[in-house]
Amino acid sequence: MSTPPLAMLSASHQNLWRLTLIRILVLLAQAASVGFAYICDLLPSPLPWTALWLTLAASATLCALTVFRLRFSVPVGEREYAAQLACDLLIHSVLLYYSGGAANPFVSYYLVPLTIAAATLSRFYSLLLAGLALAAYNLLIVWSQPLQMLPGQREKLLIYGMWLSFALAAVLITFFVAAMAAALRRQEELRAKRREEGLRDQQLLAIATQAAGAAHELGTPLATISVLLKELRHEHQDPALQEDLAMLQEQVGQCKNTLQQLVRAAEIDRREAPPEQSVSDWVNSALNRWNLMRPELSYQYQCQGPGEPPKLSVPTDLSQALLSLLNNAADACPQQLEIRLNWDNSHIHLTIHDQGCGVSPAIAKQIGQPFVSSKDGKGFGIGLFLSRASISRVGGVLRLYAHPVAGTVTELKLPHRSQGNAL
Repeated sequence: MSTPPLAMLSASHQNLWRLTLIRILVLLAQAASVGFAYICDLLPSPLPWTALWLTLAASATLCALTVFRLRFSVPVGEREYAAQLACDLLIHSVLLYYSGGAANPFVSYYLVPLTIAAATLSRFYSLLLAGLALAAYNLLIVWSQPLQMLPGQREKLLIYGMWLSFALAAVLITFFVAAMAAALRRQEELRAKRREEGLRDQQLLAIATQAAGAAHELGTPLATISVLLKELRHEHQDPALQEDLAMLQEQVGQCKNTLQQLVRAAEIDRREAPPEQSVSDWVNSALNRWNLMRPELSYQYQCQGPGEPPKLSVPTDLSQALLSLLNNAADACPQQLEIRLNWDNSHIHLTIHDQGCGVSPAIAKQIGQPFVSSKDGKGFGIGLFLSRASISRVGGVLRLYAHPVAGTVTELKLPHRSQGNAL
C-alpha cells in the first residue's frame, strides 16, 4: 500500500506526519548524544546505558508504528494526536530521569510538544499535556539519577548542552509553525475556491433552469415559423426570395435540431459516458456544425501535433462551449478567422484568432463572469461564463487576450486523457 502525497492528506494526517518527522529528528539527536557520551567516555561514572538504549528503542518503535498507522486513511482524532504527544513527553521524561533530571539542559525540549499541542489541539488537550509536562518536570527536580562530572567539566557541558537544546527546539518549533501556517493558507485558499465554485454552481443552476424553460417554450414558435415558411415558399416563386426562404427554413431546422440534441445529450450524459473520438474529429465535427449555423464565415483551420491525435470522451456541454467560443469570434469579425489545433504529451491546445477590434485588459479580466459581455449590449453575457464553467469542469483553462497586431485570441487548454484526467 503506497502512502499518498502529504498535500492530499487531511490536516490531522499532515500534522501527525510532521510530528513523526520531528520525533525522528529528535531521536537521531538523542541517539547521537548518548552514543557520543558512551564512545568518548566523558563522564567519570557510567550512565545506565541499557535503560537509555531501551528507551530510545521504544521511541523508534513508536515512530515505526505511527508511520504504519498513517498508511491507512482512518482519520486522526484529537485524542489520538494528544496521546502521541503524551508519549513524546513520557519518553523524554524517562531519558531525562536517567541523565541528570531537571539539571539536564535538554529539559527545555518540553516546550516543543507543548507548542505543537497549543497550535493543533483544543484547549482541554493543551492544558492536559501542559499539566503532564509540568508534573514530569517537578518529579525530575526531586527524583532522578544525577550526572557525575569532573570539576570544570560540568559548566562547559551545560553551556554546550543548553545551546544545542535551544537550537534544536527553535528549529523544530519554527519548522512546525511554518508548516502549520502554510497548511492554514492552503486550507483558506481551498475554502475560498470552494465558495467560488458553490456560487458558480448556483448561478449555473439558475441559468440552466431558465434555459430549460426557454427551450420548452421555443418549440411552439419554431414550429409556427416553419409552417409559415413552407407556405411562403409555395406562394412565392421568385428565385431570390426562394433562396432567402430556404436559408431561413434551414436555420429554423438547425434551431429545432439543437433543442432536440440538448434533450438527447442530457439523457445520454446521465446514463453513460460519451464515446471516445480523436480531438481532430471532435473539432472537425464542431466546425461542420458551425458552418451550418454561420454560412457567411471564412476561416483558416490548421491541425498539427506530434503523432496521432489524442482520443477523448467529450461531454456535450464542452462541445457547446466550443461552439460558443467560435460564435463569439465570428461575432467580432466573421472574416479571416484563424483556428489552430495542436497537442503535446500533456495537453491539447486550441486557439481562435479573430480580426475584430480586440478586447481591453480590464474587460478581459471580467469576461467569463455572468452577465458581463464585450458586445456593447448585443450579448447576454452568459456564453463565456457557461463555456468557462464547462471547460473548468474537465480541468481545462480558458484565456482571452488581445493579439499584438489586431483582434482577440481565445486560447483553450485541455488536459490530455493519457494523464488520467477527466477527458
